[in-house]
Amino acid sequence: MKENTQLMTVGDYKKKIILFTIPLFIGNLFQQMYNTADSLIVGNFLGPQALAAVSGVSSLTFLFVGFFQGFSTGAGVVIARLIGANNAEKTSKAVHTTVLLGVILSISMTLLGYFLAPELLKLMGTPEDVYPLSKIYLQIYFLGFSGLVMYNTFTGILQAAGDSKHPLYYLVISSMINIVLDIVLIAVFKMNVEGAAIATIFSEILTAVLVGYRLVHAEGATQLHFNELRIDADCLKQIVKFGFPTALQSSVIDVSNILIQSYINSFGSLAMAGIGASTKAEGFIFLPVTSFSMAMTTYISQNMGAEEYERVKKGIRFGYALSLSIIEAMGIILFLFAPTIIAFFNNDPQVVAYGVGRARTCGLFFMLVGYSHIASAVCRGLGKPAAPMVIMLVCWCAVRVGVLFTIGQLFHNILLAYWIYPITWTLSTIVFYVYLKNVEKNVLPQIK
Repeated sequence: MKENTQLMTVGDYKKKIILFTIPLFIGNLFQQMYNTADSLIVGNFLGPQALAAVSGVSSLTFLFVGFFQGFSTGAGVVIARLIGANNAEKTSKAVHTTVLLGVILSISMTLLGYFLAPELLKLMGTPEDVYPLSKIYLQIYFLGFSGLVMYNTFTGILQAAGDSKHPLYYLVISSMINIVLDIVLIAVFKMNVEGAAIATIFSEILTAVLVGYRLVHAEGATQLHFNELRIDADCLKQIVKFGFPTALQSSVIDVSNILIQSYINSFGSLAMAGIGASTKAEGFIFLPVTSFSMAMTTYISQNMGAEEYERVKKGIRFGYALSLSIIEAMGIILFLFAPTIIAFFNNDPQVVAYGVGRARTCGLFFMLVGYSHIASAVCRGLGKPAAPMVIMLVCWCAVRVGVLFTIGQLFHNILLAYWIYPITWTLSTIVFYVYLKNVEKNVLPQIK
């Protein structure tokens, strides 16, 4: 297979992981930038209510985005293992099965998202003064949702082959266009939140087209031929095995965030704006661990396919050490400079107070959330995709929701919405640690 120059089964494993992670990190950084650009520009040009409208729907959009990112990651595990095993015929079938699934799902979710948006906002308890703007933003966002789905589908295939550079190039272009459009539509043409939504969907569709073009002109088994789009039953079974639990894992986390957002909504639009700003800032801080987890999934999957078990073990240890030290350092920075960071989004004193409260409660515990994300990637790479789904479902969804809608109803305090995250991060870290100790002994018996 011609993709061998990008294989992670040979060469210095530390160098391979780092070189693969760097483009992922920069790409995620630009993606976070254009997601945050909406909030920054909206908050400064349109005020707290518009910021609350955009921030308030972020947990909902993350639900759908997370599902398809998870699905593409799971599909990428299957493709990466086939590439590692040097099975060109099966790799091609998996690629075309994945793309066709992406097309079907993108169309379905675009329609569902657009028509269900009003009801979803009502279920979240969106305040009346924010609801009209949230509805406009969300419905326009869903009209271009197919672009985001196909971008993740195409990117998952490229990354499975060891190519993290080309998605970065296209994402940088898209991000810059998004930011420019945000400014032009809102600051120049005086549009409201619909301007931010239009800028977002245009940039997402553009990125999908660029990454798709790259796949069409790729070499080897990952090359995309539209006339070969069909479902291969065996590949579909494997993609569902790995993709569905990973997608569901992402979704259950976002479901809990939606329910937590409904709890936050009960404190009013200023709390929504402040905590939303803090969440946007945290998104940047989580980028290193998100990037490392994506790299670890590909690295472990390719090496498991090639039966390079010693490299798997060494790579896991290196991934933990580097990613967790980075994310904790960034958490400390957020803790120290939280007032300045939150004020970038909106300088209303109450908005800043809510944002700082959230940031300083969670900032020193980021190593825990980092561990859980890397552990999830390790589980997927080792062929255990259902385990992180179950662990996250219990720790990050059931526990959070259970606490907020029992204790939270008796003691209606914003501090509970802050502390529920570090508490559940601690719980998932303990469970993952115990589980992976047992899994590594059984899956990697050759490693001492």
